[in-house]
Amino acid sequence: MSDLAGLSDADLVRRMAVGDEDAFVALYRRRQGAVYRFAWQMSGSSAVAEEVTQEVFLVLIESAGRYDASRGPVLSWLFGVARNRVLRWLEKDGRYRPNAEEMEETEGAPASAGGAVLVELERNETLEMVRQAVLSLPPHYREAVVLCDLQEAGYEEAARILGCAVGTVRSRLARGRALLAGKLRHARCST
Repeated sequence: MSDLAGLSDADLVRRMAVGDEDAFVALYRRRQGAVYRFAWQMSGSSAVAEEVTQEVFLVLIESAGRYDASRGPVLSWLFGVARNRVLRWLEKDGRYRPNAEEMEETEGAPASAGGAVLVELERNETLEMVRQAVLSLPPHYREAVVLCDLQEAGYEEAARILGCAVGTVRSRLARGRALLAGKLRHARCST
C-alpha cells in the first residue's frame, strides 16, 4: 500500500472505481479524520459524526465511478456528501444537544499540575462555550463558519461544497461570524 501514498485523491478514486480495495483504504485513512471533524463540528455529536463518516465512505464506494475531478477535489466532494447527511439529521432532530458522556469524551483529561488544572478547565470552558455558540447558529451560517473558519476551506472550495456563489459564502460567513460574536459576548456576560 506504500506505493499508493504518493497518489492524489483523484487517482485513488479512479483506482477504487475499478475495484482496488487498497486504494479505498488509503483514501479512507487520508480523509476520514477531516470528514469526521466536519460532521462533528456541524452536529455537535460524536455519534452523528461517526454515522455520517461511515455513510460518506459508503457513498464513495458506491459512486467512485461517477466522481468527476473537473468539478473539484475529492475532499470537497466528501464534505458535500457529509454536509447533506448532517443537514438531513439536523432537519430530523434540530433540538439536539450533546449529552454529558459525549462532553467528557471531547474535553480530554485535565492537566495534572495544580495551576495547570485551572488553566485547562478555563480553556475547556471557553472551548465549550464556542462550540455551543457554533452549534446554535442556523445551519446555513454554521456550515460556512465550520468550513471556512474551522476546516480552513477557501471561499471557492466552500462555494463548491455548499453549491452556491462565492459571494453567498462570504455573506453567510460574515453574518455567521457576527452572530457568533454576539452569542459569545452574551455568554461571557452571563457567566
